[in-house]
Amino acid sequence: MIRKVNFKDTSQIREIYNYYILNSIVNFEEKPVSMDKMKEIINDISSKFLWIVYEENEKILGYAYASVWKARSGYLHTAETSIYLKQGESKKGIGTKLYTELINQLKKLNYHALIGGIAIPNNASIVLHKKLGFKKVAHFKEVGFKFNKWLDVEYWELRINEN
Repeated sequence: MIRKVNFKDTSQIREIYNYYILNSIVNFEEKPVSMDKMKEIINDISSKFLWIVYEENEKILGYAYASVWKARSGYLHTAETSIYLKQGESKKGIGTKLYTELINQLKKLNYHALIGGIAIPNNASIVLHKKLGFKKVAHFKEVGFKFNKWLDVEYWELRINEN
């Protein structure tokens, strides 16, 4: 089931998030976040934007959210999108369902453009973004640093509500 996030999800979301911090380059954080910090992140984003979770048998298998892309008022109709799946839950269609629902809800909220930032290499994220109609619009060389190496970031865009 896909539903809005709530604070009882904090522990499971934190577990998913911290896995990526400690074991991958998809997130440029370098230290695990505490429960208090995760609550703060969830509150900050979900109070202004959209945050949804994919839950099965009371287990959070993934989550997706929209957040501010740029702070200036001219960007009010653009959002940055993010998605995280629990380790071992990829290639089951969960990411597609979750991201599709996020996009559909953002359309209803009259967003115009969505931006996905992808740390490279990340083939699974590229495949998902392509599948849902995002187009690569930028490739930044060596803008992140993690695990003692420089990392590239790509920006992928999806325009919705084109009128």
